[in-house]
Amino acid sequence: MRRLLTTLVILLVVLVAGMTALVMLVNPNDFRAYMVKKVEQRSGYHLTLEGDLRWHVWPQLSILAGRMTLTAPGAKAPVLSADNMRLDVKLLPLLSHQLYVKQVMLKNAVIRLTADSEEQVQLGAPIAPGGNQADDVDSAWTFGIDNLRVVDSLLIWQRANNEQINVRDINLSLQQNGQHQAQMELSSRVNRDQRDLTFTLVADLDLQQYPRQIGANVTQFSYQLEGADIPATGIKGEGSVQALYQQSPQQIAFSQLMFSANDSQLTGTASAQFGLEPRYILDLSSANLNLDAVSGWQNKTADEVQLAPSMTAAPVIANQAEDSQQSLQMLRDFNAQLNLKAEQVTYRGMNLSQLVAQVDNQQGLLTVKTLSGKLAGGGFALPGSLDVRGSKPLITLQPVLQQIELGDVLKAFGMPLVLTGTFSMQGDLTGDRFTASAFEQSWQGTAEMIMQNAQLHGLNIQQLIQQAVARNDSSVRGQDNYQRYTEVKQMSAKGSLSNGTINLSKLTADSPLLNLTGSGTVNMQDKQCDMTLNVLVTGGWQGSNNLITQLRKTPIPLRVYGPWQQLNYQLQVDQVLRKMLQDRAKDALNKWVDKNKSSSEGRELKKLLDKL
Repeated sequence: MRRLLTTLVILLVVLVAGMTALVMLVNPNDFRAYMVKKVEQRSGYHLTLEGDLRWHVWPQLSILAGRMTLTAPGAKAPVLSADNMRLDVKLLPLLSHQLYVKQVMLKNAVIRLTADSEEQVQLGAPIAPGGNQADDVDSAWTFGIDNLRVVDSLLIWQRANNEQINVRDINLSLQQNGQHQAQMELSSRVNRDQRDLTFTLVADLDLQQYPRQIGANVTQFSYQLEGADIPATGIKGEGSVQALYQQSPQQIAFSQLMFSANDSQLTGTASAQFGLEPRYILDLSSANLNLDAVSGWQNKTADEVQLAPSMTAAPVIANQAEDSQQSLQMLRDFNAQLNLKAEQVTYRGMNLSQLVAQVDNQQGLLTVKTLSGKLAGGGFALPGSLDVRGSKPLITLQPVLQQIELGDVLKAFGMPLVLTGTFSMQGDLTGDRFTASAFEQSWQGTAEMIMQNAQLHGLNIQQLIQQAVARNDSSVRGQDNYQRYTEVKQMSAKGSLSNGTINLSKLTADSPLLNLTGSGTVNMQDKQCDMTLNVLVTGGWQGSNNLITQLRKTPIPLRVYGPWQQLNYQLQVDQVLRKMLQDRAKDALNKWVDKNKSSSEGRELKKLLDKL
């Protein structure tokens, strides 16, 4: 045992002595010019190393450098700069004048992907010939790198005149082998507009045909998004994808895509072709899309919202309308196609099923070929288009709704349940923005509407008329049971929308107890209506048969107006009953005149009736 320990100590002493001698004999600054030259030959970038290079022996033989920068030809700012750089090297290759770097580590690095850091080609600049370049006296050295580590670093990214994005706390580990295969691990954080995104990524890279082609298999991706306009619990999920980048023609394809956000999942494929007219294609499917969990929507009362807000509001931006206009104009810059199928979708508390969307964008003309699904016991289809090629966006929609429970939709959008029933509609609408305020102000169009088994809540027209008649004539009365709604078996109308006002015409409604016709207006901004109706109450009467027979044939004018939450009415029962009595008296007198037309009294009464 003593001999074994003695042997190990001797080997350790020899190793330490050898490393010390090597460190003393080899000056790391001898590699400076060689590294600068090789980097420029292979990439065209200029490498600068400030200060002296020095050895670091324990626990890993390394070369330490001070501040370093990497600059593209003609660029105003370096694409990469770091306060510290460490090169972990292998010991034995140094004996044969080989610099074999196992790992490069950059700490507190700044990576700039901006216009100032891009390569600038000067007009008339000579083009270097291809092939191998002659080496100078440093050709005895060889240089290789296995691993790359970037620790606690920053990425500054800016495209054209867009807002600058800072990606902070970058921790990157890139390890490659002799077959040009690499494994990458990346974690970072992005903070923008009071929102914070943290993510981690693990991927296998295929660099065998680099730079013509790069393959990537993202085996693990997880993220969490928090901040303004994000639900209090945040948005988090994970994903995986296989990607293939091709240099010529420049394009990237994604397959076996899997992505989740809270309890929503998406799978499918995607591709992007770059160039003067970029083209993007998305083909996605989902078993469940819970848009409420992502948007933070909750069906709460006003008191509940004040006690427990679901998210932090983002700051109000003064030029928000201009930003929205600019974001729509971005559609001019590319072509795109989206195909989406979702079995179940949750939106504003409503459950949609069998959602199908086919959308195509051609440089600012976005066409919704198909947007259909099942909702609230019925179905819907919303084909249309969005044209942003002009100075002002133009939206056209041709909605088709079939047998949808209107109460569920009104409840989802926080509107009072004034009218419920099965709703069908076919329309043609135009507008400039997809907002509630725009719909209430600038949208226009026409529609034909039908409702079945409808209920007008807060007002029972039939009993209202019957009670008014009973107060004027005690010989008749209505039904004894009182209901706070008007029940209609079928109702139809034609409508036109302009400046937030819906004008209804050819309004008809039928039920076993009443028939009505009329027209009117509905003010969306003020949430008020003004309807003029002619109501014929055909059932529910009790009492004098003669008067009931007349009432079943006589339409009674009714005006319903005021706020949706508290409707008012004007009922002209007195005038109707008075006219009915006048008509009955006139008919009786005409009969008497017919019987006594030869007498003088009959002739005088005939003249009097003709003047009435």
